[in-house]
Amino acid sequence: MQPVRIALLIAALGAVPAHAGVFDDDEARRQVTDLRIKTEARFDQQAKGQLDLAGQIQRQADEISRLRGQIETLGYELETAKKRQQDFYLDLDTRLRKFEAGGTPAAAVNPENPPNLKAANDPAKESQDYEAALNQFKAGKYKEAAAGFGAFVQKYPDSSLAPNAQYWLGNAWYAQRDCKRAIEAQSIVTTKYADSPKAPDAWLAIATCQQEMGNPTGAKRSLESVLAKYPSAPAAETARERLKKK
Repeated sequence: MQPVRIALLIAALGAVPAHAGVFDDDEARRQVTDLRIKTEARFDQQAKGQLDLAGQIQRQADEISRLRGQIETLGYELETAKKRQQDFYLDLDTRLRKFEAGGTPAAAVNPENPPNLKAANDPAKESQDYEAALNQFKAGKYKEAAAGFGAFVQKYPDSSLAPNAQYWLGNAWYAQRDCKRAIEAQSIVTTKYADSPKAPDAWLAIATCQQEMGNPTGAKRSLESVLAKYPSAPAAETARERLKKK
């Protein structure tokens, strides 16, 4: 009987490591499974984050594309508006000169009061020189136009076309992106030729240059000058609209 008990005890002692081994294998498998689940969860989260980021990038790219299209459209509309405005002023300038030429009677020659040398300028030559410079401007040859208008105001300072020439001289400088010279030229229109129909337009041109040069305060004052000095001029309505946007 004693040998049987000893045999059973030995068998029991031998079974303990076997159970421990089984337990260790199950625990390892459980840990591996948990690790795999956690890894897959992190991967899924990262994948979702990448998809969200890709979606955001695509939406931003679409928005940039849309904004670029709007900018291009606005740029085209701005250039078209500038062209229409330029054509309008050119047409208005032509009409005013025809009106002035047709509505101003020739002065009678008084032997006791002979005309001075400045008044003896040939109107036909004045008109020819003015038209030559204006045609250069129409053709987009702004450098040549500036030279032509500059020569005209020097040669014919008292001509009825001098205010117009001085105004278009300023526009020719502006077309060359030289706002400093443009302001200088238009300032002569607003002072020396303040009674000219071009004076309020010159104030608008000055305001435009001041705004582009980073001087909004000066631009505001120039627009206010249009309203104060020429409240009934067509340029006053433009000045009023521009002041509302400031």
